[in-house]
Amino acid sequence: MDIEFIKKYETRAPRYTSYPPANFFTEKVDNEIYKQQIVDSNSRNPQNISLYVHIPFCPQLCNFCGCTTFFNSDVQRVKRYVSALETEIKNVASLLDTKRPVTQIHWGGGTPNALKTSVIDKIINIFAKYFNISVDAEIAMECNPAYMDLNDIKDYNTIGFNRLSLGIQDFDEKILNIINRKSSKLPVNQLIEQMHSLGMKGINLDLVYGLPCQTENSFVDSVNKAIETGADRIVTFSYAHVPWVKPAQKVLESKGLPTAEQKISMFSAANDVLTKKGYFFIGMDHYCKPNDELSYALQNGMLKRNFQGYCTSRTTGQVYGFGATSISQLFGSYIQNIKNPEDYMQSIETNGFAVSRGYVLDFNQIICREVIGEVMCNGKLNFAICADRLSVDVQTIKKSIDYDVNKFLKFINDGILTANEDGLELKRDAIFAVRNVAVLLDPMMKNNEKMFSKTI
Repeated sequence: MDIEFIKKYETRAPRYTSYPPANFFTEKVDNEIYKQQIVDSNSRNPQNISLYVHIPFCPQLCNFCGCTTFFNSDVQRVKRYVSALETEIKNVASLLDTKRPVTQIHWGGGTPNALKTSVIDKIINIFAKYFNISVDAEIAMECNPAYMDLNDIKDYNTIGFNRLSLGIQDFDEKILNIINRKSSKLPVNQLIEQMHSLGMKGINLDLVYGLPCQTENSFVDSVNKAIETGADRIVTFSYAHVPWVKPAQKVLESKGLPTAEQKISMFSAANDVLTKKGYFFIGMDHYCKPNDELSYALQNGMLKRNFQGYCTSRTTGQVYGFGATSISQLFGSYIQNIKNPEDYMQSIETNGFAVSRGYVLDFNQIICREVIGEVMCNGKLNFAICADRLSVDVQTIKKSIDYDVNKFLKFINDGILTANEDGLELKRDAIFAVRNVAVLLDPMMKNNEKMFSKTI
């Protein structure tokens, strides 16, 4: 990757985890609209169900984090939160066709693995009580290795987890101290070995570049250490400095954040190391071993994505979120719960639901979501395939996204994209520019002044 070439495409754009992006959500969406959308989702595709549960508690708050997290609470508060989860799960399930299979359960936070194993087991059993969980469902949890030992991994596997994601962020103790994060309790390679010995797959290490005091050399060192653990997947997230959203991030400014050029160098160098070691570049920031399920999905044009990360057509489903700040991703809408745990619990106890905002899509936006999702995940767009999935004609799709080959002349002339009346395709070594391409397929980004993170 040529650094000057990458810099040419450095700009601000949505990450397109959803379409429209979350900063388009509105408070006009409420509990009643959510109920209607749940019922409507039963007759929509995909028929598979994905479940997401948000655990908002953390033993320690990292000041780089963009997630909704709170200090861990006492036993009674956790007990009350679990009770609220069960009420919400029961109420959502009552509106669903529970013959639909659950193919994915994802735990996020916060720090889910900071909960006692007995509490985690209880929540899994609540899901099993109300839903039809497939025998081959992916059951995954985001974990902080600072609060994990080998026995914990055995317990998680016994409960039903078959994939874990470890938030490493960086292997350098100095950098971890700056972002107020503890290092792994045990050597990470020991944790990975234990997971593999129990048959877990898709084991994932998260790294972040662009943190204070990071350099190209130091980040490459962290990447090499991640590779040495034998992890199936390695993610190199770009630190999104958004203090207007997360004021706690302002403290990092005094520590000296890397420049845009330095971040690009980190990204480029890390990519070189990972691809030379045989990892496939997936989407914007994921790297997977060639035999990983995501690698096969990419090669077959079957890669998907939701708020929980990349997944496959086999596991992806309409997402039903539970807990404070969780987001449901249904065929026709996005629904987000109240962020504050206390307010969330109060709303569940009073109303049975806790919607704070969301977005209901019209059919043109559903078309745009399909198109942008294809490009963001698989790096290409075939109009005929999208038209078949949505049961519309090709011209309807082109009209919805205002498609014009001339919009992509810069990319075509730079040799990183081909485009014609049948669709377009990014070269694999130019996937870093995928957000730039997606913006040109998005009618909602015309004259848009909303703030987004940088593309690299």
